Amino acid sequence: MSYVGSCFCGTVELEVSGEPEGMGYCHCSSCRSWSGGPVNAFSLWKPENVTVTKGADRIAMYQKTEVSQRQYCAECGGHLMTNHPPLGLVDVFSATIPTLVFVPGVHINYAETVLPMRDGLPKMKDFPAEFGGSGATMAE
Repeated sequence: MSYVGSCFCGTVELEVSGEPEGMGYCHCSSCRSWSGGPVNAFSLWKPENVTVTKGADRIAMYQKTEVSQRQYCAECGGHLMTNHPPLGLVDVFSATIPTLVFVPGVHINYAETVLPMRDGLPKMKDFPAEFGGSGATMAE
C-alpha cells in the first residue's frame, strides 16, 4: 500500500509506502507551535518508506532541537514531515497524506495539553520509555 501527499501548493510531493509504525497525537508545545493547532496528528514511518517524488530541491528544514528536523516547502511554507534521527523515524503529518486512514493509538506529551481529549486512548505524560521518555501514563 502506498499513499501520495503534497505541500500546500503542490510544489513538493511525497509518497509513503507500507504501514506506519504508529499514529497518534502530540500535545507538546513545540508541535503545537509548529502546527498552529492545539494538537499535532502524526504518522510515523521508517525513513526508507518515505520518498520525495517531486520538488526535493524546494524542501527547507528547521532544526530547533537534535530530535526534530522539521521540513516544509520553501515555496508555500506548507509543512511536510519531521525527521527524528535519534528515533529512526519520520513523522509525516497526517494531513499531508489525505488518503491515509488515520487511526490514532496514543497521545504523547499529554502533560502539556491545552485540549483535553476523552477518547479512551492511552495518554503518555511525555514519551514512551523506548523513545527516551518516562513511559508514564496519565488519567483522562
